[in-house]
Amino acid sequence: MSQAFDTPDTRAQWSSEPAFVFSMTAAAVGLGNLWRFPYMVGENGGGAFILAYLICLLVFGFPIMLLEVGTGRLATGNTVKTFRKAHRKFGSLFGSFVVLLTVAITSYYLVITGWTLGYAVSAVSFDISSFDEFTSGYNSLYYFFAVTFLCVAILIRGVEAIEKVSKFLMPILLLIIIGLVIISLQLPGRKEASEFILATDFSRLADFNIWFFALGQAFFTLAVGQGYLITYGSYIPEKTNIPRACMIVTITETSIAFLAGWIIFPIVFTYGLDPGEGSALAFNTLPLAFEQMTGGAYLAIGFFSLFFMAAFSSCLAGLKVIIAAIEEEFRFSHTRAILITGGLMIVLGVPSALSFSPVSLEMMGMPFLDFVDQFGGTNTVVSSGLIGAGIFCWSIPRKKIDQTLGAQSRFWSGKIMWVGRAAPFFLLLIVLLRFV
Repeated sequence: MSQAFDTPDTRAQWSSEPAFVFSMTAAAVGLGNLWRFPYMVGENGGGAFILAYLICLLVFGFPIMLLEVGTGRLATGNTVKTFRKAHRKFGSLFGSFVVLLTVAITSYYLVITGWTLGYAVSAVSFDISSFDEFTSGYNSLYYFFAVTFLCVAILIRGVEAIEKVSKFLMPILLLIIIGLVIISLQLPGRKEASEFILATDFSRLADFNIWFFALGQAFFTLAVGQGYLITYGSYIPEKTNIPRACMIVTITETSIAFLAGWIIFPIVFTYGLDPGEGSALAFNTLPLAFEQMTGGAYLAIGFFSLFFMAAFSSCLAGLKVIIAAIEEEFRFSHTRAILITGGLMIVLGVPSALSFSPVSLEMMGMPFLDFVDQFGGTNTVVSSGLIGAGIFCWSIPRKKIDQTLGAQSRFWSGKIMWVGRAAPFFLLLIVLLRFV
């Protein structure tokens, strides 16, 4: 069912394996690790969720990450082309679905990234307002425009620009994370934070929802199911050791997620905040603590600058998935594809930005941004990742997977084929347990 993968296209490449690692880490780090992971831990019982998350990461997340990166390298093309090469009948359709999913997610992710930029700017001026105050005017719209234009300006220079930005942002991001962790661990709430994060109520593992959310978080951590890995994998140099590179990215991403928890929860417990506050934790709850802390204004600058850099690098990756598909499927020039993508983001992102403004744009009784998030949230990303893995592993011969991963990775190719072929049936089980 799969077309031959023997005629790779001439294509731009990352300059080296470390360049791919930097770029892929920057692409995946995002708010999924810094913002989503801590509040998922807070909402789902601390240590029990972390244990489930690590199991899902090892059993499903990492093998599917290897599969997506390897297949992208094998096809040397955008997400649609890669799935089309894997399966003639359904590949183009499913690849188009993945790109459309990324379009939907990126359109509102640019708005959230705008919030992080706005909060970082406010922190620098020592004037952090509450989220309600921040969105009482048109800040969401203005900062959304600013982030979108900045992304377009970088992406128009190609893969090389993404690589340079990633190499610049990642060391700064890691230094800020380490600095914030050191500061947070000096707070009185560190003991309660430690107990909350490390204490595990094993009875919670009997709750299927924890496993489902943990699987979704594992996919968000590694950017599985959204075309990021396939697209970035298509630019990998021939000599890159994919298992080694992906292992470094996985360890780094997971470490950043845990460190984010050690930044946030000592603050939460020191100032008597609710660890289960959910998505409001970063933008609504923590600013209240910063106001009370000695030197809190400087901590806020580091915290929201960190959030902005992580979110911005993920925006670049999401937009690159869309640009590559438009450029190659419609045979547009690079510049034209970028301008079309930028215009598409403006059209689709404005309603999400206006949903947190005086306009209060809603859809089905909820802010428009939340409506789109429900479409592109955990359910859709998990489904996309599992179905995509099934298409690859049921259509592409194992020898091709071995070929792209390298002779030294037969252990992983065996795991990949097992996970990929079981993935559609596992998705069916999830639907039965969760929705029936």
